[in-house]
Amino acid sequence: MSGNALPFENCRILDLTEDGRMLCGKMLADLGADVIKIEPPGGSIAGRTGPFLGNEPDPEKSLFWFALNTNKRGITLNLDEREGRELFKELAKTATVVVEAFKPGYMASVGLDYHQLTQINPGIILTSISDFGQQGPYKDYQGSDLVIMALGGYLYLCGDDDRPPVRLSLPQAYFHAGAEGAAATSMAFYHRELTGEGQHVDVSAQESVTWLCMQAQMYWDIAKINPTRVGPCWITAATGNRSMLNWECKDGYITHLLMGGSEARRARALVEYMKRENMAPDFLQELDWENFFDINVLTQENIDRVSEPIANFFRQHTRAELLEEAVKRDLQLFPVATVKDLLSDEQLAHREFWTDVERREPGKNFLYPGPFAKFNEMGFPKPRRAPRIGEHNEEVYWGELGVSTGQLEAYRKKGII
Repeated sequence: MSGNALPFENCRILDLTEDGRMLCGKMLADLGADVIKIEPPGGSIAGRTGPFLGNEPDPEKSLFWFALNTNKRGITLNLDEREGRELFKELAKTATVVVEAFKPGYMASVGLDYHQLTQINPGIILTSISDFGQQGPYKDYQGSDLVIMALGGYLYLCGDDDRPPVRLSLPQAYFHAGAEGAAATSMAFYHRELTGEGQHVDVSAQESVTWLCMQAQMYWDIAKINPTRVGPCWITAATGNRSMLNWECKDGYITHLLMGGSEARRARALVEYMKRENMAPDFLQELDWENFFDINVLTQENIDRVSEPIANFFRQHTRAELLEEAVKRDLQLFPVATVKDLLSDEQLAHREFWTDVERREPGKNFLYPGPFAKFNEMGFPKPRRAPRIGEHNEEVYWGELGVSTGQLEAYRKKGII
């Protein structure tokens, strides 16, 4: 790779995924791959996932579809029909990668598993992103975002410990599985570039979610501590006591962990800020932050007594006011951003993170997240909008496979494309 060449420019991917797993193909398309998104005739179930543009349920107006299929081409194909499978095999002859998200066993049932694909294209890579992987006692279980988040262990850690686990507002499991699929496919592609050998990449959504738990597994493995939900608090492992982490303020929330000892100067700076506005009680000003306020030995009563006036102070100020003072006073304090905040975030704006992508109506654009990283030796072209249902059928079938227009029409009438 040299100059402005993208790393996957010589890679063609046939994308058979749905839901958040479509992120796999999108990430690789952003890196230059020619990704052909294959939908059933009439459109993908992902295109029927809201919210919809203008709140009009329409498979051509799904914002979910728009978000996950930029830079892809789109065709329709019925793999349940023999003629559809024959067309797919023709496509596979020139493909580098096939990405699929069917239940384990489906690809074999239609004659398109890894072994059968290698008979057509010996160097092909097959990436399978399933709920629980291709082997094991759960491989045939039906998953969902909630099921995967629960069985991956992440759900148990979300929410307050006096309530049942709380699901995140938007589905997450399949997005992580899609990203893991993109990373794993990249490794397989690199191996193929070095050796000419393809391989079957097996990605489990459950395992992708388990990685999100980070060090939680080690707590149990090493210390036999089973981490629990902590809500807006920080739990001190040595005592089990709670310190507030996410504090309410005038227009939302800020994150701040109050600490003494080596961080005493920051605690004193916060008290000085409060004192300037006559909101620091005497006991807070006189507190021995270096020696007394050690959260590893403090009682919950002492933590709560110190936290109460600070909580009252934060509630009297906006996030912007608190952030401005935090920068001046070197406080470890930052706002909790909403999605709306992100669109006007000055840091993201400076890095030109947001980018315009055309809508299907001339002269109208969507604002999309830009590339996930910046490279000093590689630039990203302006992203293309997500394809319409079957938008590139003629371009691919007629222009690249040489299927005649008459045969294409016959395929349409028979529900093959």
